[in-house]
Amino acid sequence: MAKYPFIPEAAEEVKRLDFRVENLLEPDYMPIISRAEKRIAEALTTNPPEVSYNPREYKENIEVLSFPVAIVLVSALANDYVRRRYALAEARRAYELLRIESEEKIIEVARKFGWRIRISNEKLGLIKFDFALYFIDYLRNASVFHERDWKLVNRPVFYGEVYLSKQDVARLLQEEVRRYIEAKIDPKVRSILPDGVLKRVEALRQLYADRIKETSLEPLSSYGVISDAFPPCIRQLYEAAQSGRHMSHVGRFTLTSFLLNIGMDQNMIIDLFRKSSDFNER
Repeated sequence: MAKYPFIPEAAEEVKRLDFRVENLLEPDYMPIISRAEKRIAEALTTNPPEVSYNPREYKENIEVLSFPVAIVLVSALANDYVRRRYALAEARRAYELLRIESEEKIIEVARKFGWRIRISNEKLGLIKFDFALYFIDYLRNASVFHERDWKLVNRPVFYGEVYLSKQDVARLLQEEVRRYIEAKIDPKVRSILPDGVLKRVEALRQLYADRIKETSLEPLSSYGVISDAFPPCIRQLYEAAQSGRHMSHVGRFTLTSFLLNIGMDQNMIIDLFRKSSDFNER
Protein backbone atom coordinates (compact mmCIF):
# COMPACT_ATOMS: atom_id res chain seq x y z
CA MET A 1 0.00 0.00 0.00
CA ALA A 2 2.90 2.37 0.65
CA LYS A 3 3.96 1.91 -2.98
CA TYR A 4 0.52 2.62 -4.41
CA PRO A 5 -1.37 4.79 -1.88
CA PHE A 6 -4.10 5.56 -4.41
CA ILE A 7 -5.56 2.02 -4.43
CA PRO A 8 -8.79 1.30 -2.49
CA GLU A 9 -6.96 -0.80 0.12
CA ALA A 10 -4.88 2.22 1.07
CA ALA A 11 -8.04 4.30 1.54
CA GLU A 12 -9.43 1.55 3.77
CA GLU A 13 -6.22 1.61 5.81
CA VAL A 14 -6.57 5.38 6.26
CA LYS A 15 -10.09 4.81 7.62
CA ARG A 16 -8.86 2.02 9.89
CA LEU A 17 -6.17 4.31 11.32
CA ASP A 18 -8.93 6.85 12.06
CA PHE A 19 -7.28 9.68 10.13
CA ARG A 20 -8.99 13.03 10.70
CA VAL A 21 -8.03 16.38 9.20
CA GLU A 22 -8.70 18.21 12.47
CA ASN A 23 -5.99 16.12 14.18
CA LEU A 24 -3.23 17.01 11.73
CA LEU A 25 -1.34 19.24 14.17
CA GLU A 26 -1.24 16.73 17.01
CA PRO A 27 2.29 15.49 17.87
CA ASP A 28 1.60 11.97 16.54
CA TYR A 29 0.80 13.42 13.12
CA MET A 30 3.95 15.55 12.76
CA PRO A 31 5.98 12.88 10.87
CA ILE A 32 3.00 12.41 8.55
CA ILE A 33 2.47 16.09 7.72
CA SER A 34 6.25 16.54 7.32
CA ARG A 35 6.36 13.69 4.80
CA ALA A 36 3.32 15.14 3.03
CA GLU A 37 5.10 18.49 2.72
CA LYS A 38 8.17 16.70 1.39
CA ARG A 39 6.05 14.94 -1.25
CA ILE A 40 4.87 18.35 -2.46
CA ALA A 41 8.39 19.78 -2.31
CA GLU A 42 9.72 16.91 -4.41
CA ALA A 43 6.96 17.44 -6.96
CA LEU A 44 7.84 21.12 -7.27
CA THR A 45 11.64 20.82 -7.30
CA THR A 46 12.48 17.67 -9.30
CA ASN A 47 12.78 17.59 -13.08
CA PRO A 48 11.00 15.69 -14.38
CA PRO A 49 8.67 15.84 -11.36
CA GLU A 50 8.64 12.69 -9.27
CA VAL A 51 7.89 11.80 -5.65
CA SER A 52 10.46 9.48 -4.09
CA TYR A 53 9.83 6.04 -2.63
CA ASN A 54 12.25 4.91 0.08
CA PRO A 55 10.83 2.23 2.40
CA ARG A 56 13.94 2.45 4.58
CA GLU A 57 13.30 6.11 5.33
CA TYR A 58 9.58 6.04 6.15
CA LYS A 59 7.36 3.53 7.92
CA GLU A 60 4.49 2.17 5.87
CA ASN A 61 1.77 3.94 7.86
CA ILE A 62 3.56 7.30 7.42
CA GLU A 63 3.87 6.73 3.67
CA VAL A 64 0.23 5.68 3.35
CA LEU A 65 -1.20 8.52 5.45
CA SER A 66 1.06 11.22 4.02
CA PHE A 67 -0.53 10.74 0.58
CA PRO A 68 -4.06 11.93 1.51
CA VAL A 69 -2.51 14.65 3.69
CA ALA A 70 -0.51 15.88 0.69
CA ILE A 71 -3.75 15.86 -1.34
CA VAL A 72 -5.33 18.06 1.35
CA LEU A 73 -2.38 20.48 1.36
CA VAL A 74 -2.28 20.72 -2.44
CA SER A 75 -6.04 21.29 -2.46
CA ALA A 76 -5.62 24.12 0.05
CA LEU A 77 -2.94 25.77 -2.09
CA ALA A 78 -5.69 26.15 -4.73
CA ASN A 79 -3.15 26.52 -7.53
CA ASP A 80 -3.75 24.83 -10.87
CA TYR A 81 -0.04 24.47 -11.63
CA VAL A 82 0.63 22.75 -8.28
CA ARG A 83 -2.38 20.49 -8.79
CA ARG A 84 -1.12 19.28 -12.16
CA ARG A 85 2.52 19.11 -11.09
CA TYR A 86 1.78 17.09 -7.95
CA ALA A 87 -0.49 14.63 -9.78
CA LEU A 88 2.17 14.10 -12.43
CA ALA A 89 4.91 13.57 -9.83
CA GLU A 90 2.91 10.90 -7.99
CA ALA A 91 1.97 9.27 -11.29
CA ARG A 92 5.61 9.17 -12.41
CA ARG A 93 6.55 7.50 -9.13
CA ALA A 94 3.87 4.87 -9.80
CA TYR A 95 5.26 4.33 -13.31
CA GLU A 96 8.81 3.80 -12.07
CA LEU A 97 7.58 1.23 -9.55
CA LEU A 98 5.15 -0.54 -11.89
CA ARG A 99 7.58 -1.05 -14.73
CA ILE A 100 9.69 -3.37 -12.55
CA GLU A 101 6.76 -5.20 -10.96
CA SER A 102 5.62 -8.70 -11.85
CA GLU A 103 2.93 -9.08 -14.49
CA GLU A 104 0.55 -10.28 -11.77
CA LYS A 105 1.05 -7.14 -9.69
CA ILE A 106 0.48 -4.90 -12.70
CA ILE A 107 -2.76 -6.75 -13.45
CA GLU A 108 -3.82 -6.27 -9.82
CA VAL A 109 -3.23 -2.51 -9.89
CA ALA A 110 -4.78 -2.08 -13.35
CA ARG A 111 -7.96 -3.84 -12.30
CA LYS A 112 -8.35 -1.42 -9.38
CA PHE A 113 -9.18 1.11 -12.12
CA GLY A 114 -11.59 -1.26 -13.83
CA TRP A 115 -9.25 -2.17 -16.68
CA ARG A 116 -10.10 -5.24 -18.73
CA ILE A 117 -6.61 -6.63 -19.04
CA ARG A 118 -4.92 -10.01 -19.06
CA ILE A 119 -1.44 -11.47 -19.32
CA SER A 120 -0.83 -12.59 -22.90
CA ASN A 121 2.86 -13.46 -23.43
CA GLU A 122 2.04 -13.56 -27.15
CA LYS A 123 4.71 -13.29 -29.82
CA LEU A 124 3.90 -11.47 -33.02
CA GLY A 125 6.83 -11.94 -35.31
CA LEU A 126 9.94 -11.24 -33.26
CA ILE A 127 8.14 -9.07 -30.70
CA LYS A 128 6.77 -10.47 -27.43
CA PHE A 129 3.79 -8.74 -25.85
CA ASP A 130 3.20 -9.10 -22.12
CA PHE A 131 -0.42 -7.93 -21.91
CA ALA A 132 -3.66 -7.67 -23.84
CA LEU A 133 -5.83 -4.66 -22.92
CA TYR A 134 -9.39 -3.93 -24.02
CA PHE A 135 -9.20 -1.19 -26.63
CA ILE A 136 -11.61 1.18 -24.82
CA ASP A 137 -9.37 1.16 -21.72
CA TYR A 138 -6.39 1.74 -24.00
CA LEU A 139 -7.95 4.71 -25.78
CA ARG A 140 -9.11 6.34 -22.54
CA ASN A 141 -5.49 6.79 -21.50
CA ALA A 142 -3.52 6.81 -24.76
CA SER A 143 -5.64 9.54 -26.33
CA VAL A 144 -3.58 12.26 -24.61
CA PHE A 145 -0.31 10.95 -26.07
CA HIS A 146 0.61 12.56 -29.35
CA GLU A 147 3.48 10.30 -30.40
CA ARG A 148 2.67 8.21 -33.46
CA ASP A 149 3.46 4.94 -31.67
CA TRP A 150 0.44 5.44 -29.40
CA LYS A 151 -2.06 5.76 -32.26
CA LEU A 152 -4.35 2.73 -32.25
CA VAL A 153 -3.67 2.09 -35.95
CA ASN A 154 0.00 1.55 -35.08
CA ARG A 155 -0.76 -1.09 -32.44
CA PRO A 156 -1.53 -4.80 -32.87
CA VAL A 157 -5.24 -5.26 -32.15
CA PHE A 158 -7.05 -8.60 -32.16
CA TYR A 159 -10.68 -9.17 -31.15
CA GLY A 160 -10.86 -5.80 -29.40
CA GLU A 161 -7.64 -6.24 -27.41
CA VAL A 162 -4.49 -4.13 -27.80
CA TYR A 163 -1.25 -6.06 -27.30
CA LEU A 164 1.27 -4.21 -25.14
CA SER A 165 4.62 -4.48 -23.39
CA LYS A 166 4.98 -4.14 -19.63
CA GLN A 167 6.50 -0.68 -20.06
CA ASP A 168 3.59 0.46 -22.22
CA VAL A 169 1.06 -0.71 -19.64
CA ALA A 170 3.01 1.04 -16.87
CA ARG A 171 2.96 4.25 -18.94
CA LEU A 172 -0.79 3.98 -19.50
CA LEU A 173 -1.30 3.39 -15.79
CA GLN A 174 0.76 6.51 -15.12
CA GLU A 175 -1.82 8.50 -17.07
CA GLU A 176 -4.69 6.79 -15.24
CA VAL A 177 -3.10 7.61 -11.86
CA ARG A 178 -2.41 11.21 -12.91
CA ARG A 179 -6.06 11.80 -13.81
CA TYR A 180 -7.25 10.06 -10.66
CA ILE A 181 -5.10 12.24 -8.40
CA GLU A 182 -6.00 15.46 -10.22
CA ALA A 183 -9.67 14.64 -9.67
CA LYS A 184 -9.06 14.13 -5.93
CA ILE A 185 -7.62 17.62 -5.47
CA ASP A 186 -10.46 19.92 -4.44
CA PRO A 187 -9.83 23.56 -3.37
CA LYS A 188 -13.09 23.54 -1.35
CA VAL A 189 -11.22 21.50 1.29
CA ARG A 190 -9.52 24.73 2.38
CA SER A 191 -12.69 25.96 4.11
CA ILE A 192 -12.68 23.11 6.65
CA LEU A 193 -8.99 23.17 7.59
CA PRO A 194 -7.80 24.35 11.02
CA ASP A 195 -5.88 27.64 11.12
CA GLY A 196 -2.68 25.82 12.07
CA VAL A 197 -2.82 23.70 8.92
CA LEU A 198 -3.58 26.77 6.78
CA LYS A 199 -0.46 28.42 8.22
CA ARG A 200 1.61 25.46 7.02
CA VAL A 201 -0.06 25.71 3.62
CA GLU A 202 0.86 29.40 3.37
CA ALA A 203 4.40 28.59 4.51
CA LEU A 204 4.65 26.16 1.58
CA ARG A 205 3.32 28.82 -0.76
CA GLN A 206 5.95 31.31 0.42
CA LEU A 207 8.77 28.77 0.35
CA TYR A 208 8.10 27.84 -3.27
CA ALA A 209 6.62 31.14 -4.42
CA ASP A 210 9.00 31.38 -7.38
CA ARG A 211 7.80 27.99 -8.63
CA ILE A 212 4.07 28.19 -8.05
CA LYS A 213 3.25 31.76 -8.99
CA GLU A 214 0.49 32.07 -11.52
CA THR A 215 1.84 32.87 -14.97
CA SER A 216 -0.03 35.63 -16.76
CA LEU A 217 0.70 36.02 -20.44
CA GLU A 218 0.36 39.28 -22.29
CA PRO A 219 -2.22 39.06 -25.07
CA LEU A 220 -0.67 38.06 -28.38
CA SER A 221 -2.35 41.04 -29.98
CA SER A 222 0.03 43.33 -28.08
CA TYR A 223 2.83 41.77 -30.13
CA GLY A 224 0.96 42.20 -33.38
CA VAL A 225 0.18 38.47 -33.49
CA ILE A 226 -3.35 37.16 -34.09
CA SER A 227 -3.74 33.57 -32.88
CA ASP A 228 -6.94 33.14 -34.94
CA ALA A 229 -4.71 33.43 -38.01
CA PHE A 230 -2.62 30.43 -36.94
CA PRO A 231 -3.03 27.20 -38.92
CA PRO A 232 -5.55 24.99 -37.09
CA CYS A 233 -2.92 22.48 -35.90
CA ILE A 234 -0.72 25.29 -34.51
CA ARG A 235 -3.68 27.01 -32.83
CA GLN A 236 -4.56 23.70 -31.15
CA LEU A 237 -0.98 23.32 -29.87
CA TYR A 238 -0.92 26.94 -28.70
CA GLU A 239 -4.18 26.55 -26.77
CA ALA A 240 -2.87 23.33 -25.18
CA ALA A 241 0.28 25.16 -24.04
CA GLN A 242 -1.76 28.07 -22.69
CA SER A 243 -3.90 25.75 -20.56
CA GLY A 244 -0.94 23.66 -19.37
CA ARG A 245 -2.21 20.46 -21.00
CA HIS A 246 0.15 17.62 -21.85
CA MET A 247 2.09 18.10 -25.09
CA SER A 248 4.46 15.70 -26.80
CA HIS A 249 8.06 16.71 -27.47
CA VAL A 250 7.23 16.85 -31.18
CA GLY A 251 4.28 19.15 -30.46
CA ARG A 252 6.41 21.48 -28.35
CA PHE A 253 9.14 21.56 -30.97
CA THR A 254 6.63 22.30 -33.72
CA LEU A 255 4.97 25.12 -31.77
CA THR A 256 8.29 26.62 -30.66
CA SER A 257 9.65 26.59 -34.22
CA PHE A 258 6.50 28.26 -35.55
CA LEU A 259 6.47 30.98 -32.87
CA LEU A 260 10.16 31.74 -33.35
CA ASN A 261 9.66 31.95 -37.11
CA ILE A 262 6.88 34.54 -36.75
CA GLY A 263 9.15 36.60 -34.50
CA MET A 264 7.79 35.92 -31.03
CA ASP A 265 10.16 36.83 -28.21
CA GLN A 266 12.02 33.84 -26.73
CA ASN A 267 11.13 34.79 -23.14
CA MET A 268 7.44 34.91 -24.05
CA ILE A 269 7.70 31.40 -25.50
CA ILE A 270 9.34 30.18 -22.28
CA ASP A 271 6.53 31.77 -20.25
CA LEU A 272 3.99 30.03 -22.48
CA PHE A 273 5.39 26.60 -21.58
CA ARG A 274 5.91 27.50 -17.91
CA LYS A 275 2.33 26.42 -17.13
CA SER A 276 3.11 22.85 -18.13
CA SER A 277 3.35 20.49 -15.15
CA ASP A 278 6.61 19.02 -16.47
CA PHE A 279 8.15 22.39 -17.39
CA ASN A 280 11.96 22.48 -17.26
CA GLU A 281 13.55 25.68 -18.55
CA ARG A 282 16.80 23.86 -19.25
